[in-house]
Amino acid sequence: MSEEGIQEQELSAKAMNTASVSINLNGNRLVRNVLIFGIAFEVFLVIIDAFVNYGGLTNIEQIRNLCNIAREDSLASWFGTTQTLMTGLTLWLIFLINKHSLRPKKAIIGWCVLAVFFTYMAVDDGAELHERLSSAFYIMFTSSSSQEASASWLASFFENFPSYTWQLVFGPLFAAMGIFTLIFLWYELKHRREIVLIILALSCFVAAVGLDFFEGLEEYQDEWDIYPWFINHFDVERYTVRHFSKSVEEFLEMVGNTLFWAAFLSHLAYLGKKGLSIFFIRAPKQ
Repeated sequence: MSEEGIQEQELSAKAMNTASVSINLNGNRLVRNVLIFGIAFEVFLVIIDAFVNYGGLTNIEQIRNLCNIAREDSLASWFGTTQTLMTGLTLWLIFLINKHSLRPKKAIIGWCVLAVFFTYMAVDDGAELHERLSSAFYIMFTSSSSQEASASWLASFFENFPSYTWQLVFGPLFAAMGIFTLIFLWYELKHRREIVLIILALSCFVAAVGLDFFEGLEEYQDEWDIYPWFINHFDVERYTVRHFSKSVEEFLEMVGNTLFWAAFLSHLAYLGKKGLSIFFIRAPKQ
């Protein structure tokens, strides 16, 4: 931004009786730090789960629960939810910039859809929405007290699905959003690095959903169950295989969130290079 432009902003700020504060951020350094810190902390969460929780480094149940990566009230759950929320907030900034830059309507709507979706995912992570709603659907359609439900093809579909119900209810929606995200960002993002980060992030979530599918299978009662191979090959208990499968799943989800956030921060930095000014104006007293 030119010196004349900066002077005009300062004069405008003084005229509005506000303080002018300039915050300069190195976009590349910010993205690099997010990737390094995020992935390093996620590895740390896996390590403390393995040694403190599973390994029994302490007998204090509350500490072990805090380190248990598979629990929804653990440190890992908080970190993943926070990352998703920060990704959503970054997307809302990108949406606002596109809106005020008079971009094509399709681009503005696309960024809005992504911002809404990631904000929803932050709420979902914190409140377990897709698990609870899917369980509610299962009860509604398979309740023995409902003759219509017991006779419907939906009830049969729910009862015969081998894994978690949420994959049946929300799986198509998440898959559609994944395809939309890839196609939309392929045209919107300006750097190859950002596209690579998005592809890696989506791959992490696809792998995590696959692990979640095997986790939800009935013990030794389904042809898809691959846990017996690990149990026999490594001579471990089913709980061990299941727990570390969950650990890898949660790790992949957190890494995916880190990659998404880094990609969107990189794009935000690109938009900021064109000149970005945000002013909070205090309305004059009447």
